[in-house]
Amino acid sequence: MNKAKIHHFYAKLEQRNPEPKGELHYVNNYTLLVAVVLSAQATDVGVNKATKPLFKKIKTPKKMVELGEAKLKNYIKSIGLYNSKAKNVIKLSHMLLDEYGGKIPENRDELQKLPGVGRKTANVVLNIAFSQPTIAVDTHLFRLGNRTGLAPGKTPLEVEKKLEQVTPLEFLRHAHHWLILHGRYVCKARKPDCPTCVVRDECGFKAKTTLDG
Repeated sequence: MNKAKIHHFYAKLEQRNPEPKGELHYVNNYTLLVAVVLSAQATDVGVNKATKPLFKKIKTPKKMVELGEAKLKNYIKSIGLYNSKAKNVIKLSHMLLDEYGGKIPENRDELQKLPGVGRKTANVVLNIAFSQPTIAVDTHLFRLGNRTGLAPGKTPLEVEKKLEQVTPLEFLRHAHHWLILHGRYVCKARKPDCPTCVVRDECGFKAKTTLDG
């Protein structure tokens, strides 16, 4: 995809959704971090259902530590891998209190020191909490980057680096959300909704679907 097409690609996504938002629910930066950690290999809908009552009571690492691992499990047991996730949330809460004064670090390296926080999770938190122009490559974004020709790569990190290179600066802040939402609802895995896609003219996918099938 050439520079002109890439610019048109993002401009059309922006026109459709000027201020894209993530779909995880949270009340502050700490609960955002917890929600993103819980969302690994789980749906945002499932995480939101579990965290709604949790975040009404627990909004700080101190309160989470006081709650404890066993009670946390009761809140999140509907989420996959809840045992290991509960351990990580309690551990990262302790670490935030002991090493960061209860605050969320504002850089990737420090975030990735927290239990359960990988590069993708760190990028999501930096983008949403601190408005940093990071791009978190999940399965939707990885598929979209390769399928459209926007940012082909064999690994999520390759796609991330390619997107950082090719995305015009004016679109970098919201690129993460535009691409994930587009991959989730339009450029779907089994049958992409090409007839309604606003970037179908820019997309390099040869096997586009039609209204007939």
